[in-house]
Amino acid sequence: MPRPTVNRTPFGAHGPADIDVWTLDSGTGVRAEILTYGGILHRLTVPDTGGVPASVVRSLAALDDYTGKNPYFGALIGRFANRIAHGRFTLDGASYRVPATDRGHALHGGPDGFHTRVWQAAGVSTGEAASLRLTLHSPDGDMGFPGALDVTVTYTLDTTGTLALDYTATTDGPTVVNLTNHAYFDLTDRGDILGHTLQVDADRYLPVDEDGIPEGPAAAVHGTPFDLTAPHTVGERIAAPDEQLRRAGGFDHCWVLDGPGAPAGLRRAARLTAPGAGRIMEVWTTEPGIQVYTANQLDGTLAAPDGGRHERHSAVCLETQHLPDSPNRPDQPGTVLRPDQVFRSRTEFRFPHLAPAR
Repeated sequence: MPRPTVNRTPFGAHGPADIDVWTLDSGTGVRAEILTYGGILHRLTVPDTGGVPASVVRSLAALDDYTGKNPYFGALIGRFANRIAHGRFTLDGASYRVPATDRGHALHGGPDGFHTRVWQAAGVSTGEAASLRLTLHSPDGDMGFPGALDVTVTYTLDTTGTLALDYTATTDGPTVVNLTNHAYFDLTDRGDILGHTLQVDADRYLPVDEDGIPEGPAAAVHGTPFDLTAPHTVGERIAAPDEQLRRAGGFDHCWVLDGPGAPAGLRRAARLTAPGAGRIMEVWTTEPGIQVYTANQLDGTLAAPDGGRHERHSAVCLETQHLPDSPNRPDQPGTVLRPDQVFRSRTEFRFPHLAPAR
């Protein structure tokens, strides 16, 4: 039986830094290609039920497209994923301001967040899996955040075709941390995701205001287009007449996975199925929330490697994370990290059409 492998090849240069693409190969048909720039998941090739391979993540055509302005395609996000209202928060009595570049609010760690950094990389393969370990040092005051932060993100692809992301972080001073990956998923590698079926294993979500900031406590999904506790097509749900959908132009909301009766540890958060069920992907995570974003702002200006364009609703992001604006909301799961603590998080992307369910 083929063994998992890991290989590095040059991808280009960004200023003085050489950028590599690392390929993790499961040996069983699944491959992940990851850039050292932004820790970007550039491609994730998965066979369908007929054995035909295709990438299930949307990609950009060249390194310059990734280093230029784009909506975080495939990137690792930090120091704080999602939004912080007005770019302000208080920690241990001290007030901090971080760049407020999205309608007056902070988004995804700021314009020079972790998605723009060159990560240090080391690969390793065993008989069961291939891994890429990415490390980054974020100094005290980086993008306005307090405390120096050392981050490790490990991509691991095993022989079942599961791609896991393990995040760890430590700090030398109190800070806030919220890390995720911003891959744009399209299980058909064509057209749009309106015909994809989506299920989210949560009975609450966070309604938002016109700026994408949570309006208040989590609300029940029952009786709304946000009820994805049973599978529904994405197009059916986001076409519903609903004020929340109007504000965001589709889904751009966080579903709350924690709550009474919710399982602890790693649990399924979402299941995405391509039309005809040729490919199925499940998202499993230890995080308390998942942001579902239906690529509402894509407008065809960005090109794919095959020359196609990334249009509105051509993909869906399933970003496992803590809840938005948590530093300002003591009722939400905490995002404060202190020097005597280690931040740990795990997310898995599983493809049950390839192997028996666990």
